[in-house]
Amino acid sequence: MKGVCYDSGSYMAYNWRPDFDLATVRRELEIIEEDLHCNAIRITGQDIGRLTASARAALERGLEVWFTPTLWDKGQGETLALIVKAAGEAEKLSQEYPDKVVFVVGGEFTLFVNGIVEGSNVVERMAAISRKFGRVGQGAQQTADPTEAIARLKSAGHNQSLGSFLGSVAASVRPAFHGKIAYASIVWESVDWSLFDFVGLDHYRAARVKDRYADLLKPAFETGKPVVITEFGVQTYEGAEVNGAGLGGNIIDYRSQFFHRRLPLLGRLIRPKLVSGKHVRDEGLQARELVDQLTILDNAGVYGAFVSSFVEQTKPYDDDPRYDLDMGSMSLVKYYEGGKRRGTTYPDLPWEPKESFRAVADYFAKH
Repeated sequence: MKGVCYDSGSYMAYNWRPDFDLATVRRELEIIEEDLHCNAIRITGQDIGRLTASARAALERGLEVWFTPTLWDKGQGETLALIVKAAGEAEKLSQEYPDKVVFVVGGEFTLFVNGIVEGSNVVERMAAISRKFGRVGQGAQQTADPTEAIARLKSAGHNQSLGSFLGSVAASVRPAFHGKIAYASIVWESVDWSLFDFVGLDHYRAARVKDRYADLLKPAFETGKPVVITEFGVQTYEGAEVNGAGLGGNIIDYRSQFFHRRLPLLGRLIRPKLVSGKHVRDEGLQARELVDQLTILDNAGVYGAFVSSFVEQTKPYDDDPRYDLDMGSMSLVKYYEGGKRRGTTYPDLPWEPKESFRAVADYFAKH
C-alpha cells in the first residue's frame, strides 16, 4: 500500500488548512493518484463535513481511504463523541465502496488527548513525559538510548489510562463502523492490538535511531497483524535528518505564526518567520531521506506506509529564507499562500512539487 497523508483541516491553535475548496481537493487527489502513484490516502481533519467530502472524492478516484477524525487537546468524552460521529459517516462511505475504507480512530492519544498524561496541551504533556522519562519526543528520538526509553514508557502507569480509553473507543466504534479499524500509535505507547485490525505506527526517523529504525518495529510484527506506518516524513532544511519530526526539531518561530493566525487585525502585521539562525533549504535531503526510509520500511515487510504529508498550507514557501516556513514543513509540495502565485508544473494550483514529490512518485511507480 503506497500512501500519503492529506489534511482536510486539523485544528491546533488555528486551522491547518484555512483554504478548503472541494474543486482544489479533487484536483489534488487526481494528482496524488495519477502522478504521485499512490493507491491509498490517509485523510485527517476535525470538520467531519470536510473529512467526508474529501474521502468521497478520493474513493471516486479509486483510492483506499484511511478515514481519520482529528481532535486535539480535548477531554476523552468530547474526543470519543467526535470519533463515533465520524465512524457513522465512514460507514456510509464503506457501504458505497466496500473494502475501500479503513477507519482510524485517531492517533498518539497519549500526547493529544487530555487526561492520559498531565498537561492541558501537547507541549505540556511532552514536557511532563520528559521530566519523568527524559527527552523522548516522537518515537523516542531525543534519548541517548531510545530502546531503554521505550521500555520505560511502555511500562509506565499512564498506559493504563490509554488502554482504558482505547478500549472504550474500539467498543463504541465497532457498532457504528463495520469495516476494518486502526489506531495510529507511537512506538512507546502500550496498545492492546487485539482491539484493531491493523497495527498503526507514526514512525519518524532521526539520527539517534537511524541504525535502529527498522528494529524498533519488531514488536509490532510480533502481533501477527499487518503493520502500517501511518505517518513518517522529514522536513526540508539542512539538519532535518538529525532532528527528526518532533517539536524540538522544528525551526519555525511558532509565536509569530500563532499571532499571525489567531489575531484577526494585529496578526496581519506579524509576519511568520523561522527561528533565529542560519537555515538552509535542502529539498534534495528531504527527497533522499524519504526514499531511504521507504526502502527500509519495504524491506522490513510493512503492509503499507503513508508519507507525511502532501501539502501544508500554514507553512508556505517564501523566496526570503527568513520567512520560508516550508523549510520546516514535511510536505511534498511548496505552498504559495493566498493564491498570489501559481505553480509551473500545475498552473491551476497554488503550489509547486518539491524534489521529494518526484522522488516519492518515482519510488511508488517502481514498487
